[in-house]
Amino acid sequence: MMSMYILCNVTTTGFVYVLLLNHFLGSLARPLYPLPSKFNTDKQQLQTFRPFNIAHRGSNGEFPEETAASYVRAIEEGADFLETDILASKDGVLICFHDVILDNTTNVADYKEFSDRQRTYEVQGDNITGWFVVDFTIAELKTLKVKQRYKFRDQQYNGKFSIITFEEFISIALDAPRVVGIYPEIKNPVFINQHVKWLGGKRFEDIFVDILLRNGYKGPYMSDDWLKQPVFMQSFAPTSLVYASKLIDSPKILLIDDSYWEITSESYFEYIKEYVVGIGPWKDTVWTPMDLPQVHPYTYRNENQFLHFDFHQDPYAEYEFWINQMGVDGLFTDFTGSLHRYQEWTSFAAAPNASAADRLLHRISLLIDAYRGK
Repeated sequence: MMSMYILCNVTTTGFVYVLLLNHFLGSLARPLYPLPSKFNTDKQQLQTFRPFNIAHRGSNGEFPEETAASYVRAIEEGADFLETDILASKDGVLICFHDVILDNTTNVADYKEFSDRQRTYEVQGDNITGWFVVDFTIAELKTLKVKQRYKFRDQQYNGKFSIITFEEFISIALDAPRVVGIYPEIKNPVFINQHVKWLGGKRFEDIFVDILLRNGYKGPYMSDDWLKQPVFMQSFAPTSLVYASKLIDSPKILLIDDSYWEITSESYFEYIKEYVVGIGPWKDTVWTPMDLPQVHPYTYRNENQFLHFDFHQDPYAEYEFWINQMGVDGLFTDFTGSLHRYQEWTSFAAAPNASAADRLLHRISLLIDAYRGK
């Protein structure tokens, strides 16, 4: 990526700040998910002085979700953590993919050889029909191409990228020019354990943790080991987090959706906080402050259809509310760049490692806001 900042003194009363951003993918010049660099050990450390910028399925507001391009872009845009959903192929390879069916975000329907693979399975109490991830080998999954989930987002990258494995995802994070954490989800563990079998009676959670440990992820939240390779493990399934806690000491986050009120008793939270360091609540759910160090709501999106009227269709107003009024510790966003820009504009003065140039740009942005009467 090539970035250029230009300051122009155009009047005697102030400055005009112009940011020119020219981005080149360079996908033909280098692999999309290179192996981790072995020599770049002196990296800029993870920032911990402000809420974490969590790239929800990568920078999927621009690129198709959970692809190498989406994660590379999120790193370029300033993500602190790369979030991904982990499922398993028929032959037991862990992949980065959100839905248990391939229908919504791949071109599987275009493959005549897979036309007989449609099935109907029960998933979390509902019967779902489609092409299921667990009925395809990793080799077959790699032949598919990923597409944008939402029709109102940019469609130009449809069909250009493949499904990636959990190992490839980790390689992207480890190869970043600075320390970038990972935030993988144990996705639909009951369903996966029903349909995929591993040698030795291992289960989905065992394989998930084995990959983390093999790649050097370990240590409690904010420990030296954790700061070198930050990771949050997440799941909607508390039983999976409890099971995984016996295998690895990395911090765990309990995700909470619109069934929140069913599991919010004080006794339940007293039990679960022995195993997790925080919660990831759906942002439209009213949540009660807990005695946990981390609260990471999801999902923040820039489009009008996802923004409440309270924020006047302004994603920055939404960030302002959740960060400064609600006091959250991290945010899952589809638009990593917009959250990063908001935090840079509002927190340079507090940043312990801010450069003189950064501080100057921050002061200029404040002057411009004041001039506009904001």
